[in-house]
Amino acid sequence: MNLHDLRPVAGSRKKGKRLGQGVGSGTGKTAGKGNKGQKARSGGGVRPGFEGGQMPISRRIPKRGFNNARFATTFQVVNLESIAARFEAGQVIGLAELYKARLVHASDSHVKVLARGDIDKPLTIRAHAFSAQAKSKIEAAGGKAEVI
Repeated sequence: MNLHDLRPVAGSRKKGKRLGQGVGSGTGKTAGKGNKGQKARSGGGVRPGFEGGQMPISRRIPKRGFNNARFATTFQVVNLESIAARFEAGQVIGLAELYKARLVHASDSHVKVLARGDIDKPLTIRAHAFSAQAKSKIEAAGGKAEVI
C-alpha cells in the first residue's frame, strides 16, 4: 500500500447541505428557514436561556449559601493495575513519568492513586494523594508511597 492508495472509508465523508441553490434543490427559496418570522431573518433567533420574556429559570431559582465548587481540589485518578503494567521494578514514578505513560492527561494537576488491581513489584510512587488500601498494597510489595 502506498500513500496514493489511501482513501477514506466509504460513507465517512459527507458533503454539507448547500442551502438556497434554487427551487429544484429541495432547499432553495427560503433555505430551510420556513416563511417569515424572527428565526427566518438574518441574525434572527433568541439567546440561550431566553424563555419568551418569562422570567428565566436561572433567575427564578433562589441563590443562597456557600458552594465549594470553585475552591474544590479535583484529582486525576490512577489505579495500581495500570501503574504495575507500565513500569519496571525499582522505578521512581512521579507526575512526569505518569504523564509520559499517558496515565494522566495533565502533568500539572493533582493525582490520586487508587487500589484497583494488584502490584507485585517494589515501586516508589510520588503523588498528591493515596487511598489507604493503595498505600498498604504498595508498601506490602516493598515500595514507597510518597505524598508530594
